[in-house]
Amino acid sequence: MTYLLVVGLTAVMTTALPPSRDLNALVSLSAERLLLADRVAAAKFGTDQPIEDPVRERQVLDRAAAMAAEAGLDTTGTVAFFRAQIEASKAVQRGLFDRWARHPERAPKRRPDLATEVRPHLDRITAALISRLAATEDLRAATRQCGELLVSAKRAADRRHRLDPLHERALHGAIAPVCTG
Repeated sequence: MTYLLVVGLTAVMTTALPPSRDLNALVSLSAERLLLADRVAAAKFGTDQPIEDPVRERQVLDRAAAMAAEAGLDTTGTVAFFRAQIEASKAVQRGLFDRWARHPERAPKRRPDLATEVRPHLDRITAALISRLAATEDLRAATRQCGELLVSAKRAADRRHRLDPLHERALHGAIAPVCTG
């Protein structure tokens, strides 16, 4: 069975998956999203663009709510999950800004374009996260099982993506709402 998710003007085909028995793909996608925060920070560092972007954040949350409704997910829980993604991304950006201010030689030499180089990847991950939230709905209750699966998935994502302490802490915050039922 295939679903067609309409995302703005882009149609994304997703394959309906049986309920997942783990949270690995969901947490890995969250880690991928956090790693893109490095590129967001690189685009903003040394410019007048602040880390906080309430207009963009509202757009992301509104889009996530609309996609959640289309997927039959709880919109409040989905928005809370994406708010955690945004806050974790901002934590990474702040950490990188601080690191680069203290060690200018580590600052990125190239500034990626947010609109054309970074946001399309974030949009792809958003659609994939919605799909994984739907596929894991049966597991994401506030239960001991969910907590254990989440810890295991976080460890796997830390290893798979070779996260440094900054990104590990951010991932912890990003996935905090997963097992809230």
